[in-house]
Amino acid sequence: MKMLSEPLCGTTPKQSPKAIAVALRRTTPSAWFGVAIIVLYALIAIFAPLIAPYGETEVVSSVPYGPWTQQTFLGTDQLGRDVFSRLIFGARNTIGISLAATMITFVVGVSLGITAAVLGGAVDMLMSRIVDAIMALPQLVVILVMLSVVGSSVFNLIVLIGIAGATNVFRLARSVSLNVTVMDYVEDARVRGESLVWIVFREVLPNILPTLVAEFGMRFCFVVLTISALSFLGLGIQPPTADWGSMVRESATLISYGDVTPLLPAAAIAFLAIGVNFVVDWFLNYANGLRDDH
Repeated sequence: MKMLSEPLCGTTPKQSPKAIAVALRRTTPSAWFGVAIIVLYALIAIFAPLIAPYGETEVVSSVPYGPWTQQTFLGTDQLGRDVFSRLIFGARNTIGISLAATMITFVVGVSLGITAAVLGGAVDMLMSRIVDAIMALPQLVVILVMLSVVGSSVFNLIVLIGIAGATNVFRLARSVSLNVTVMDYVEDARVRGESLVWIVFREVLPNILPTLVAEFGMRFCFVVLTISALSFLGLGIQPPTADWGSMVRESATLISYGDVTPLLPAAAIAFLAIGVNFVVDWFLNYANGLRDDH
């Protein structure tokens, strides 16, 4: 991976308003489409109680799997709850939990990965071998086993997924950090007697930040899919809390009758993943352009 050849002195290169305007003009339509999807999902998640016509667990019909009407825009589920309202609340729950788990993944993975690269030697070897041993086990299977032991609460779900995913981020952060730790300005910082915290946050982290930001988007999509898969299997977000994975499971039998209701939460997951991927692709191209300019 091509890294910056000159020190950033603890900060990323500052761009003039003109350069930012040029970058915005060069933004691809797919990137704008991705931004629009992300903003829309964020607004829905934040203002879910104001947007949803009914409550998250409110029973609005005595007819299970009711038809699409003006009162129930997308019909009802097996308990007579409004599917449209639960889709909206599902956005809040699924995105919120996924974002929290992804943040834990990056706090743990990035901090340990950079520390291993900066310290090197026996510390790097020990941490890398421990991570390799953990990654030898199928991640989803490990999460399933742990959830069956400690229970499928929201807190346990966030912590387990966050820690399980930290191994992949550790390897990425360590790999890109190794390319930076050999630079002259990092050696100069060592000679000056700067602390480990200084070197990590002022010398190494700014130079690998674009890669980490792109990985954050990709990892967020993976966490959304993982949580949805766990909910589909019955070990994720538990009823009556709405989330997209459990909504697919609850209405899966309708596929046999030609009803598209199970595809609605699945489509919500797919559009979110597509939007994030479009933005990540654009960001990587933009970041690579900045590196080439420097």
